[in-house]
Amino acid sequence: MGKEKNPRRVADNEAMAKVRMLRTSPQKLNLVAQMIRGKKVEKALTDLTFSNKRIAQDVKKCLQSAIANAENNHNLDVDSLIVAEAWVGKNMVMKRGRPRARGRFGKILKPFSELTITVRQVEEQA
Repeated sequence: MGKEKNPRRVADNEAMAKVRMLRTSPQKLNLVAQMIRGKKVEKALTDLTFSNKRIAQDVKKCLQSAIANAENNHNLDVDSLIVAEAWVGKNMVMKRGRPRARGRFGKILKPFSELTITVRQVEEQA
């Protein structure tokens, strides 16, 4: 009598985490996401921990959430995970302004972004 279970959005050997409303521009966030794409999760966590970018701490939280999803929800081995995909999208933009000379208005845009991280379990080669 209940509803059907939703199909998985990712493959059986993958897990995903998404964070919305990150208060930074997508261009700046993509610089940090680019830093971890394709790396093993331990190396990616280390890189994010010692990064000088402010938004790296939020990216690290999202990556830790993806690792926890892989371990708890999908029974994947944490030691053999890599960051398969990390993509950035635009979200809303707060419009603010400031009075300027001769009655004009200086537009200030405060963009928000969203980040999706997919981790994949890979088999070790001998």
